Amino acid sequence: MVAAACAAIAIAIGIVISYLIHWFPVQASTQAKNTDRLYHVLVIASIPIFVLVVSVILYSVWQFRMRPGEELKDGPPIHGNTRLEVFWTAIPTVLLLGLVGYSFVVLKENEQGRPAKEVQIQATGEQFAWSYTYPPSVTGGAPLKSDQLYVPLDQSVYFNIRAKDVIHAFWIPAFRLQEDAVPGITTHWRVTPTRLGTYPVVCNLLCGLGHSLMRSKVHVVTQQQFHSWVAGQMSASAGGAASSTGSSG
Repeated sequence: MVAAACAAIAIAIGIVISYLIHWFPVQASTQAKNTDRLYHVLVIASIPIFVLVVSVILYSVWQFRMRPGEELKDGPPIHGNTRLEVFWTAIPTVLLLGLVGYSFVVLKENEQGRPAKEVQIQATGEQFAWSYTYPPSVTGGAPLKSDQLYVPLDQSVYFNIRAKDVIHAFWIPAFRLQEDAVPGITTHWRVTPTRLGTYPVVCNLLCGLGHSLMRSKVHVVTQQQFHSWVAGQMSASAGGAASSTGSSG
């Protein structure tokens, strides 16, 4: 009874600590909430198993320790216990399948079908920088290429992710999403930003000597600010092109 009570207390303390410690950056997307919920489910399922395994190990170390005078003795012969082996194989299997199934459900939610209104952006990785292309469906004119990433609040954003040279990883920790950028392949992920602010964009795969410097920022702004920023960038681009043409003439 004492051992069971101690184990229950240890499990409760572990679960409370898992909630008290802020393990991740701020949540800034719908997908982040889903991912963090999955994390807490996995922790709640894992802590009792951890406590059980450690308790058995500590008990075995104490109960079956070598005593003075037994240095040269062999341990007693122990035969297998079929019921116990079936138990400790079946229970983890059921638990693992349940967690895998729940993980699949969460990933499916994060990759849900295309909404009626969605912004598409191409993210391109190269040694050692990210660039972003906003297509005509966003700009209303020619494509806009920028080294700045702006996305609208509370609107689905679909990223087409590419690489020019080596494999990179397009990762926004605040969104809890990551996808590899592979040369010759276009990968994708979808996110719905839910918090205004500026958050880091990181390459999460070692891509060369400048890997640690391959960082960018995503600016989550209101939808009106997003469209105003795109319009301003388009005007600036058109003005630059006109000045260049005039100088050539």
